Amino acid sequence: MRFEELSLDSRLLASIALRGYTETTDVQARTLAATLRGRDAAVQSQTGTGKTAAFLITIFDRLINDPSGRSGRTLIVAPTRELAIQIEGEAKLLNRGLGFVVGCFTGGVGYDGQRALLKRGVDIIIGTPGRLLDLADKGVLRLRDIRILVIDEADRLFDMGFMPELRRILRALPPPPSRQSMLFSATLNRLARQIAVQHMNETEFIELTPDEVTVEAIDQVLYRVPSQSKADLLLGLFHELKPRNALIFTNTKHYAERLAGKFERSGLHVRALTGDLPQNLRMKVMDDFHAGRFPYLIATDIAARGLHIEGLEMVVNFDLPLDIENYVHRIGRTGRAGRTGKAVSLACEIYGDKLAAIERFIGRPIPVQKATADLIAQGMSLEFSAPSRAAESGGSRGKGQGRPSRPWRPAPHSA
Repeated sequence: MRFEELSLDSRLLASIALRGYTETTDVQARTLAATLRGRDAAVQSQTGTGKTAAFLITIFDRLINDPSGRSGRTLIVAPTRELAIQIEGEAKLLNRGLGFVVGCFTGGVGYDGQRALLKRGVDIIIGTPGRLLDLADKGVLRLRDIRILVIDEADRLFDMGFMPELRRILRALPPPPSRQSMLFSATLNRLARQIAVQHMNETEFIELTPDEVTVEAIDQVLYRVPSQSKADLLLGLFHELKPRNALIFTNTKHYAERLAGKFERSGLHVRALTGDLPQNLRMKVMDDFHAGRFPYLIATDIAARGLHIEGLEMVVNFDLPLDIENYVHRIGRTGRAGRTGKAVSLACEIYGDKLAAIERFIGRPIPVQKATADLIAQGMSLEFSAPSRAAESGGSRGKGQGRPSRPWRPAPHSA
């Protein structure tokens, strides 16, 4: 369906066209069919399917058609500062020519500017649970005024332990019949449905099948390999495939840090993104990766939530995910906006038992390629020419320097 077929204000249609959107995605078509009629919706959606535009278009349509008392009426709750900033950026792009005020309210930023902005008046409030509650407790954010609510990446909010904060926010809002609510989640699990039933009004559930959720443009491949050979196999694959950039997922922060050290010693320019990294450093790492200052990012699921990388060429499941639904969430970071992408998974004796469940979930087998001894051996002997941390800081490498002095072994898999 084309956006022009929707009954939208001409100014909003112009903003959508200026953004470069012409036809709706499946998520957008099915969501807007409900929300533009004022219905509440709980939507199963992955990052990269167009869900952000779906709820923003609904919000702008509501604000345009109800211009009186619009300030402070719309709240978007996101699990991370990074996702909140991305939503703010998309909102500002769609807001061109509309004249609404969009504000982002997260931790890591001083209160004074945010309080001043709220006092001046904000039409669309985007924030993380902790900061939103802080502002509400200080009396500068009036949750009772909210008439449009969006909960984005609900499953990530639950995983990150924000359920108590989310419930506090929901209890402070007007009752469900007095507002329109939208919930978006990678999976409409028990907690997501519980929120929809208890805190939304006659919710319409919109679910895509796993086949629809999995991005068709992604070339998926799997290698069966012992855990002690995974790092060397991946080095060999990088040497052979030469991806421009890659996001590598591990299941624990210890693994991510050890793997980053292994790759750095091999000469690859890489960073690790883990949940216990201070917020300012996390932002620096992600900003640098977005800007292409280094090509390979190793991350855990928690650290990478809300992370969007334009033009990501490859996703690597160094560890098959413990939560099988995260497989789709991970690989959906590549192959966006009509581009092709590649997803490489390494199945070892530690996490290989997850494979059958993943394949049932996505409704198809993942093609298997052989992890040849030559490819692994190539990884063991490689020293890449890409700059490393030492090179960045003015250090130098002599021939053979930087290689590990003993065989690499995986760190213990504690959470």
